[in-house]
Amino acid sequence: MLVKTFQAPSMAEALRMVKAELGPDAMILSTKKEKTGGILGFFSKQAYRVTAAIDPVRKPAPPQSVPAAYREAPVRERTAREEMESSMLAPLARELKDLREKVDALARREEEAGKLENTVDGEQSSAAHEGGINLKNIPRSDLEEIKKLLLATLTKSQEGGVKTVEWPSAGESNPAAEPSGEDLLPEDSPLARELAKSGVSTDLIRKIIDTLNTLPPQSDNQSINGRLGETFGRLIKFAGAPKLKKNSPRIIALVGPTGVGKTTTTAKLAAMYALNRGNKVALITMDIFRVGAVEQLKTYSRIMGIPLEVASTPKELEKAVEKHSACDLIFIDTAGRSHKDKEKLDEMKSFLEHKIPVEVYLCLSATTKDRELEEILHRFSIFQISKVVFTKIDESESLGNMVNLLMKDNLSIAYFTNGQRVPEDIEVATSAKLADMILREVA
Repeated sequence: MLVKTFQAPSMAEALRMVKAELGPDAMILSTKKEKTGGILGFFSKQAYRVTAAIDPVRKPAPPQSVPAAYREAPVRERTAREEMESSMLAPLARELKDLREKVDALARREEEAGKLENTVDGEQSSAAHEGGINLKNIPRSDLEEIKKLLLATLTKSQEGGVKTVEWPSAGESNPAAEPSGEDLLPEDSPLARELAKSGVSTDLIRKIIDTLNTLPPQSDNQSINGRLGETFGRLIKFAGAPKLKKNSPRIIALVGPTGVGKTTTTAKLAAMYALNRGNKVALITMDIFRVGAVEQLKTYSRIMGIPLEVASTPKELEKAVEKHSACDLIFIDTAGRSHKDKEKLDEMKSFLEHKIPVEVYLCLSATTKDRELEEILHRFSIFQISKVVFTKIDESESLGNMVNLLMKDNLSIAYFTNGQRVPEDIEVATSAKLADMILREVA
């Protein structure tokens, strides 16, 4: 059997090429709409790929005029291996011919019964009619039987160069008819290599690619960033903005190791919700140990017109929360603690467990290495971590460590911060933003 693949900017052009090269008796094995060229999904062009075959016992029709842009290379003399493969495919050609005749007979039977239907996709319909087959006119049970026979037959020829046929669906999922690995995004694709460059672990790259390949076909204007963002949305929890309560404030305490920027992040959150969204916000600081910490937050609170309380004991923290119980949000800035200092971590835990319904957000720096991130998360797990905040995005050389931690530990991420400005350099974490940051950082 002579099998060839043709590519053209339109389905009609591709089918004309099939007729010109293989003649009117050619059998359409598969059709595919795809993107060609471009970089990371940008500047790519739409193309149609048609794979067709013809029985070698028949002579192809004399070649017609084919545009030079689509003309294949001159026919070369076949090797001994190719001659052997051709002879092995001769029985397959006869079986395919019989199967095609059965399909045509079923189609005629449907036409006589007056049950003609139009295909949903005009291009697919065109390809089917050009090949002498109208799959929509075949009963589902018969079509499934034919698909199984055809796929089982073609499996015998995979070593001879013929791959799985992409047979149009009859309305139900058929694993045997799924696109071959050639049509899916492989693990050594450009995207997989970019994820590896960003520091995403190999096993998680495999999971990301596998999930991306299960997504519905992309639209013409969807970039690889959009596909990756949709994939992250399925694999990672994104908390979104906190929902406000009716009769009591949401109390959020930021904890984390020293130097991750908790105080600045607390100020950014207060500004985001008080100045940008008009919510009633109060600040409480427990960081009375670091020189200048209270004064820094006082400066922010004065500029923003937000009340600030200082709490050095659990009782004072309780009174400060009660004083501002009419607020929508209360943000608590805690003292930075080394993840190796168990005594200080236990002390801070006693503060936050004192009759106050606190949500604990763990602040982590994007500049921290994978192993240390895991260790920090393990030590701070004595708190009931609600969500995580990644800071210092702008200072990190790679961002795959964030993906690794979020996916491995099933964490919910709330915010990204990427600078020192208040309140500009903070945003609610989204899957689309994470994809953009990963691909932009690699680029």
